[in-house]
Order: sequence, then structure tokens, then C-alpha cells
Amino acid sequence: MQRRAVWLQAISVAQCEAIDFSSAMAQIALITGITGQDGSYLAEFLLAKGYQVHGVVRRSSTMNRGRIDHLQHANPSHPETSKFVLHYGDMTDSGGLNRLVKTVRPDEIYNLAAQSHVQISFDQPEYTGDADGLGTTRLLEAIRTMGLPTRFYQASTSEMFGLTPPPQSESTPFHPRSPYAVAKLYAHWMTVNYREAHHLFACSGILFNHESPRRGENFVTRKVTRGIAQILAGKLDKLRMGNLDPKRDWGHARDYVEAMWMMLQQDEPDDYVIATGVTRSVKDFVDTAFGLVGLDPAKYVVSDPAYMRPAEVHELRGDPSKAQRELGWKAETSFDTLVREMLENDMKLEGVDPTHHLIGAAKS
Repeated sequence: MQRRAVWLQAISVAQCEAIDFSSAMAQIALITGITGQDGSYLAEFLLAKGYQVHGVVRRSSTMNRGRIDHLQHANPSHPETSKFVLHYGDMTDSGGLNRLVKTVRPDEIYNLAAQSHVQISFDQPEYTGDADGLGTTRLLEAIRTMGLPTRFYQASTSEMFGLTPPPQSESTPFHPRSPYAVAKLYAHWMTVNYREAHHLFACSGILFNHESPRRGENFVTRKVTRGIAQILAGKLDKLRMGNLDPKRDWGHARDYVEAMWMMLQQDEPDDYVIATGVTRSVKDFVDTAFGLVGLDPAKYVVSDPAYMRPAEVHELRGDPSKAQRELGWKAETSFDTLVREMLENDMKLEGVDPTHHLIGAAKS
């Protein structure tokens, strides 16, 4: 039997109910947060494996699909050939999520949608809890009440560990230090509860910091690489930063989405820490990035109290040994390669030729 495919533009849940997705031979994946960094890399990964990918996007007066535009262009909108489908939805709308899960009947759900900025969560704690915490429960409940054999992936975060000393593993106690981390911890334990109480195939990936050129511009790593590109372009004199002392375990998002998929291919569901096992400070990231273009960060970086967190997480360093042992997963991209890739992308976006500034870049 062949599944009837759908047009590429986003459609409402009501429109979706008229479409039959139940007879496909290909695996069907539903990704919330598909327009984000992780969602776009995961969509690419799954499409390459032959999946039919459905993504949930929020209705907005402005388009925010720059990370997935290439996927829409690469997957024709002809109703017989489309493998990439977008649907309007919101993590705060249980009725819409229920209808979407019921209609698409996915083999796998990857719940990546979240208000994921730690600093913003202090300003919007209630919304963060609703979208990140209760939103996960709404999806889990949709799977349970419909009796679907859907496999569920929950995007947990290393921020849940908070003050707990490193290295942090699957058995390390949690001590969240932000509304974002608290909301994610609720979602994490709900995922465990639905697995144990209702026997859902539900996994949590406790991902440590993972970056890429697709990282949001208000995240610290992207702020650094974009700031350097703007300095080189003559658009910025100083880069204002918060605390440079916190240490993080940084990897590449492209590597980490493969681990998400691996978790849902196992015989039994479980939770896994995904990390490099190496920690570096924010200052290390700054120094590495500036060093790659031959600039002295002391001349450009200034401390700004406005970017200090009310409660800081001092050090996160994951122990990925379980994922290495049971999934066969290991981070492939080096720290220097990650920083270089982000710098090169931001230079191009700012109209700066990387070959003229990036140390070691091939001359054009």
C-alpha cells in the first residue's frame, strides 16, 4: 500500500483530518520544534533515511522557517511525491495536538519544541512551564489515549543537573537552577512515568550543549561568532557578554540528532546522556573564536551585568559512556571544527570573506 502524500505548505489540524496518512510503507516521524536548530538537522537526517517527515510549526504573522526552507525546496509539493509536510500546531493546545497525532499516526514522535532560552525563562516562567512541561504531557497523553504504538523521544537537557557536580550521568541527581530547567525536569519525569505506568516506548535524551551555525542568535556561542563577524564587517565595536566563567560540554547538533534516532531504534526504551565528555568555559569559547581570526578578545569583549543570570550553573560535563556502550554513539565533530564552522557561516552572512580572515582557510 502507498501512503497518500500531502502538499508542503503548513496546514491546519482541521484540514489535516481529511487526509489519510495510515497506509504508508515508509516510517512516519512527527517533529515538534522542526523550525529550530535540532529540528532542522533531524528532519534532514530522517529524510535521508527515507522517512516521511511531518513537522509542527506555530502560526505566526512572520515566517520563521529559514532553517528548513531548503527541505521544502528539495521535496516537491506534488501530492504524489511529498515526503515533508508541515502542520500548524502549538504545544499549549491539547486538542490540536491530539487531532494531529490521531490523523498522522506517526511511528515516531520527536518532541523538540520548547521555550529553550534559559535567561528568557526567568522573564517568562509560566509560559516556559506550560510549553516545555505540560506540552510534553499533552503529547504523551495523546499517544496513551489513542493506544498507538508510537515511539516517543523527549528532548531533556543538561540544565536539569544544575548545581550537581560533574561528571553528570543518567544516575546523577538533578538540581535545576532556572524555570527552563525546572520545566524540562517535569517533562523528563513525566516521560519516565508514562514509560513505567503506561508502558509507552518513551525515551529521554539528556543532551548537553550542542551548537551549530543554525543556533539562535541570542545563544551565547552564536552571539560570539556573529559578534566577531560584525566586528570584522565594521558593524560592531564591542561584544557585550555576561559571565565568562561557566563551563559547558559543547558538541555539534548534527551529531546529536543521530543519537535521538538511535534511542528509538532500541529494543527497550531508556534514557541517555549525550555529550562529548569534555568541558570548556565560555571564555575558552571566546578565546578560540577570536583566535581563529587573529583578534585579541581583550580589545573587544566587555562585561555587561544585563547578561548575568539570577542563578548560574557553574559546570556541566556529561558522561556519555552509556550511549557509547548501548547505542554505539560518539560525538564526531571536534570543538575547533564546530567553532570554525559557526564563524565561517556568520562571516558569510555579514558579507565578510572567510578566506581573508579565518586562519587556515583555503584562499579563493
